[in-house]
Amino acid sequence: DSITCGYGVEDEDRDHHFLTSTEDVTKAYAYKTAKALGADYSMVSFSGYGIVSGYTGTGEKVSDQLVPDFYEKLGYSRGVYLGKYQPQDFAWDFAGLQPELVVINLGTNDMSYVLEDADRREEYIHGYVKFLKTIRSHSQKAKLLCVLGIMGTALCPAVEETVQRYVNETGDGNISAMRFTDQLPEDGYAADWHPTERTHTKAALRLTEEIQKIMGW
Repeated sequence: DSITCGYGVEDEDRDHHFLTSTEDVTKAYAYKTAKALGADYSMVSFSGYGIVSGYTGTGEKVSDQLVPDFYEKLGYSRGVYLGKYQPQDFAWDFAGLQPELVVINLGTNDMSYVLEDADRREEYIHGYVKFLKTIRSHSQKAKLLCVLGIMGTALCPAVEETVQRYVNETGDGNISAMRFTDQLPEDGYAADWHPTERTHTKAALRLTEEIQKIMGW
């Protein structure tokens, strides 16, 4: 989602809104983690996207902003190239890159839809388990790591339940969950209350340590 994109990281004013000029993935936790580990990386992130709903300010589901819909595609763009092409029209070649580890950080936007609703929480878990099965179908040997929490931890228990349910349904124990520490006021806030680079650096340290533990790197 937008956290992985580095949304607003160049603008430490929480009351400002999105600009492409203030988004920088190289100052976000995922890139910082890859660099700390000396690892090759491939990132897929879309601001506002989730598992079963994109960000909503009304409580109504935003069903056209879902990462699972585009995970198997070359990419996603609202724009059209050469008058007719969009990256979502083409399948991603998973055979070209087989990762040792897949990290998923999705749920922050879903949280705006799920709120305290038990049925929606179940919908999120069900959708997440289905997505994990899709990921596994393309990365059969990779460890899967489900993380959440930088901009709110309310759905972290649901992520942990998702992992357990996935294991129960598939018998695949090559998966785990991790909670990020929520961003702290003393570290500031970037545009639209997104994490500052200080927060991203802390998150990268947390994720790096977890990956070193589970991968033995």
